[in-house]
This record gives sequence, C-alpha cells and structure tokens, in this order.
Amino acid sequence: MAVPKKKTSKAKRDQRRAHWRRKAALQAERALSLGKSVLTERSNSFVYITEEEEEQEED
Repeated sequence: MAVPKKKTSKAKRDQRRAHWRRKAALQAERALSLGKSVLTERSNSFVYITEEEEEQEED
C-alpha cells in the first residue's frame, strides 16, 4: 500500500533552489563572457568565420 513520503524541510528546499540558481548564474556569466569576447574578436575558444575570411576564401 502506498505511504506518503516525509515532508521536505524548507531549509533543504531552499538549499536545493540556491544550488540550482547558483549553477544558472554561473552559466549565464560564462555565456555573457563568451559573447563579449566574440564581439571584441578576442575569443580563443570559439571558432567563427568573419566576413574578411569569407571574401578571402571566395577569391
């Protein structure tokens, strides 16, 4: 027969949510940093083709 599970404490719930939010904030920070480096053309970890490279390849 099914038995109800014990209630999770508010502290445990808040701890889980804080961990999830911390991970999301870190990912957002990394994405913003990558975006900034791409815009300033200083990125070493992201490969993309610029218009100048496209023109050279066509010639």
